[in-house]
Formats: sequence, structure tokens, C-alpha cells
Amino acid sequence: TFPGQTAGLSPFTDPLLENLAIDRTAISLSYLIATLAGAATMPILGRLMDKYGAKRTILWIGIVLSLVLLGASFITEILGLTFSYVGLRMTGQGALSLAATTLIARTVTHRPGLALGIVGAAGSAGISLAPVAVERVIAWSDVATAWRLESALVALVVIPIALALPRDRPRLTTDTGTHIVIVPESGHTVAQALRTGMFWVIAAAGFTVGMMSTGLSFHLISILGEQGLTPLEAASNFIPQTVTALLATLGLGAVVDRIDPRWGVVASMVTMAGSLILVPFVSPGVSAIIFGLVLGAAMGALRGVEAAAFVRYYGRGHIGSIRGIATSIILASTALGPLYFAVGHNLTGSYALASSLGALLPALVAMSAIFIKPPVSLAS
Repeated sequence: TFPGQTAGLSPFTDPLLENLAIDRTAISLSYLIATLAGAATMPILGRLMDKYGAKRTILWIGIVLSLVLLGASFITEILGLTFSYVGLRMTGQGALSLAATTLIARTVTHRPGLALGIVGAAGSAGISLAPVAVERVIAWSDVATAWRLESALVALVVIPIALALPRDRPRLTTDTGTHIVIVPESGHTVAQALRTGMFWVIAAAGFTVGMMSTGLSFHLISILGEQGLTPLEAASNFIPQTVTALLATLGLGAVVDRIDPRWGVVASMVTMAGSLILVPFVSPGVSAIIFGLVLGAAMGALRGVEAAAFVRYYGRGHIGSIRGIATSIILASTALGPLYFAVGHNLTGSYALASSLGALLPALVAMSAIFIKPPVSLAS
């Protein structure tokens, strides 16, 4: 998914500003429009996954993502960039992530939290390490070449994986010890889930991490550049993010089957607030590494708990549709992050105030997670 993720797009930001002769607010607004457009399709995709299964869905997502990346390599102005962002955010950041994690959430019945943690950790590693490689490719060649290489990579990885998946029809299974048996659909419908406070707490946590981590990642070269880091050092900050993202995703994934998932939400919100508070104090060296470690922990903690929490609270019967709506909200939030930090920078001349004020949002969500009661289990 990295070509559509903010971390994977971050190294393109400054070269695109120069190549297209646009300013930081313009590219952030383009990103916002594109991400909102992509977010609007997620509930539809969730329903399609419930209806047609993972094999067909992931195959088509891979084909479209590869073609979008190829098309992006030919852009020459802001309108073309916006259309490219639409395709990348819709397919890479939104659709492929939703399809992969929903597939695991719906089919793995023994310790699904651990399974999702492993998948999330692998995803975190790839996404966090990608910016260094992308930055080097752009430095050695150009933006167009980097996008064409990504297009080929997606075609060579995602499409064969989709073809290798067994032909599936969405159904629910449960582990009886030695056999897997089909059981009736159970849990909340979409309408029932939307009427519970915990749905909105989890969605708000995703919104918060999506908005703030995307804003930080999208402008990371500039943010850390103001703090004295070189472009390569700034891109390398994704490496410590990877370390704690892996640990948090695996750790919470391993225990979320045994604890109330909302405590994972609280952990994510506390670390997210901490990373935002740290921004004005970052400098080359240890403080930059600490910032990366804390930010990675925030993203990894939520990734390790989000899908498992929805399964725990709302069952598997309508998990694709329920997560489709939540993913739409989360993806929409990632549209706001880059613009939030760009406007804050334009108004104050730095990113310090925007990041400090931004810490209030995860603090509010953390308190909500503590006080709002989990939903009552339903069966149908």
C-alpha cells in the first residue's frame, strides 16, 4: 500500500513543489480534495467485499493502483496531480488497506488480534521504510521514474498475491478445536453499530491518528528541516517510527484478544499527543530519534487494535461494511492533516503552534475511550 500512503508520498512533496511551480498550501489543498474523494468510496468497497470476497476485490485494486501510478508519472500541472492523488489515495491508502485487514478480520478466528498485529507490523515496516528508498530514487533520477518503478512493483507484487488467493465466498467460520465449521452471521448491523458510542470513539481515534500523523508525514522533510535536519536525515526518521510501530502493532495485537480494546485506543492517543508536543523540541540526534519512536508507537498502537476492536465489539457478520464506514472517516481525516499544518505554518511561520494545539485532540479522544462503555454483544 505504500505508494498511496502519506509516508510513501512524502518524498515527492518538495520535488513536486519545484517541478510544478506551486506552493505548499496548493499541494496540501490538492491532497485534501483527492483524499476526501477517495474516502467517499470506502463504504461502497466495504459492501463489495462483503458481497464478492477478497480475491476479486484485491485483484482489481492492484490493477487500478498500478495504472494510476503509471499515469502519475506523466503529470505536468496541479490538476493532473490532483487526479493522481485521487487514484493513489482511493486504491493504495484506502481500498488495499481495507481489503487486506478485513480479509484477516473475517477469516482468522483463532487469536485474530495477533494475526492482525502481524499483518499490521509487516505493513508498518514496508510503509515506514519506503520513504528512504523513494527519496534515493528521486535523488538519483526524477519523480516520473520513481512512480513508474512503483507501478511495476505493484503489478509484480499485488496482482500475483490476489491471483494466489483461493476463490472465496464471504462466510463466517469459527474454530472448534480441530475443524473449521460454518456458523451463522452474527453481531451488529451497520445501523446498530452506528448507534453505539464506541464505534465513534474508535473512528475518532482513527481520525486523530490519520489527521495528525499524515500532516506530520506529508511535511516531514520541511518540519524536521526547520529543526535542523537534512532531507536525508528527515526521511530517515521513518526508520525509528518503524521500530516502535512494529513493536506496538505486534504487542497490542498479541494482547488485544485478552483485554478490552479501548485501552489500546487510549495508548495510541497518549503517544500521539506526546509526539505532537515533541515537535518544537526536535533537533538533530537523539531528540529526533525519540520523536520518531513516539510517533511510530502512536500509529502502531492503533493499527494493532482497530480491526480487532471492531470484530470484538460488532461481530464478523457485517465487518466489511462497518469498517468501510470507519475507513472512510479515517481516510477523510488524512485529507485535513497536510492542510492543517500548511495553514499553521503560513500563519505563524513555523509548525510549533499547530503541533502543540493538535495535541488537544488525542487527549479528548483518550478521555472518551475511558468513559464510554463498550457495546452489548448481539447475535442474529
